[in-house]
Amino acid sequence: MTVTRGQPSRRMTAHETPLKHGRRPTQSPVATAAKIFLACIVVLAVSSTSVAAIAVWQTVGRIKPGIQLAQLPGSTAAAIPSVGAIDGEVNLLLVGTDTRTNQGTGFTDSANQNASSGVGNNDVTMLLHVSADHTNATVISIPRDLMVPVPECPDPSGKGTVDATDLAMFNTTLSRGGLSCTVLTVEKMTGLSIPYAAVISFDGVIAMSNAVGGVSVCLATPVTDAYTGLDLAAGEQTLVGDEALAFVRSRHGVGDGSDLGRISNQQVFLSSLMRKITSAGVLANPISLYSLANAALSNMQFSTTLTDPTALVSIALALKNVSLSSLVFVQYPAVTDPDDVNRVIPDATAAKLLNTALQQNKPITLTGKTGIAAEADPSAAATATPAATGTPTPTPTETGAATPTPTPTSTSVSLPTNVSGQTAAEQTCTVGNN
Repeated sequence: MTVTRGQPSRRMTAHETPLKHGRRPTQSPVATAAKIFLACIVVLAVSSTSVAAIAVWQTVGRIKPGIQLAQLPGSTAAAIPSVGAIDGEVNLLLVGTDTRTNQGTGFTDSANQNASSGVGNNDVTMLLHVSADHTNATVISIPRDLMVPVPECPDPSGKGTVDATDLAMFNTTLSRGGLSCTVLTVEKMTGLSIPYAAVISFDGVIAMSNAVGGVSVCLATPVTDAYTGLDLAAGEQTLVGDEALAFVRSRHGVGDGSDLGRISNQQVFLSSLMRKITSAGVLANPISLYSLANAALSNMQFSTTLTDPTALVSIALALKNVSLSSLVFVQYPAVTDPDDVNRVIPDATAAKLLNTALQQNKPITLTGKTGIAAEADPSAAATATPAATGTPTPTPTETGAATPTPTPTSTSVSLPTNVSGQTAAEQTCTVGNN
């Protein structure tokens, strides 16, 4: 993927919000308050929320045949709903906005409101791709500081369009032209058609971590972050509520203090979250399932294509047979921008390889390491294959046993070693920036 440059491409439009790069230490502490939470909701919001919806369908399905009632003249019985797995591939984009508007008393001060208000910026963006045969899924984290072309977008006001630009920072697309603009930009980047999308609010992380009774994460070193108030000792930590939010928000406290480090830290959280919600303890607990559904649905704004509850159920049914080892979290391939060390641009070769694999619904194999802020959990070394091998690890079942490790087929696409990520089955630890 090539990026054309020219003086006009650097000009911000009236619809863009100039932002500092994630690694600049001069950034105001309040500017970190919202660049966050989508990562810890993305798969949960799609699969687990839908799993809860499936639980409803399954519960209803257990009702014994009813007693026929006499019908009033002219009345007809309501149609009985049915739902199945969605046909073909699924592409769903979830966006985390950094807006402080309507986010509670903690964000009403002038500093927060000046940092971001209204629609906000898409500082965390993830694309969920489920293969057409429903055997594998990929969650792609797109760096906020990625410099990309932005196509012409419908004006959110409904009046006209927002002009295209040949180069802009990716996280300005939401404030530039709303959710549609972010979707159109990712479609241009990946070559995929994305019919489903949603925006997530702050409170989602807190609500969902509470719903599952906390998420246990491994810390290879202590994690402290004065910007988010995080102060965690090394070892196993169970995160819930505000602390879970602070953890997935943390940038200064993990890795090298950059947004790329935060992405890998979020993948540590997500993989642990997915292992927990696919365990019998959560799936067999109706209260947990319904709590998850309520937490997600009450903190998300859906595209019209997802407002029908059966859409979420159909997507979940497409995901239900994807094992943890076949669910891959990957950072969209990027390298340092030669024009600005505080920005990144797509790695043309690796991005093309990833995009083609997604377009052709082929599974991907990671050959590189975990991200900047993650490393393999040494306590799991006896049962887990290191990420660098690219071999999926066995997936625990609901009974605690491990399913056989799938053998990569000839159609699997191996990504270059400079592309970071992990499977949901791999147990990893966060590395603090201390």
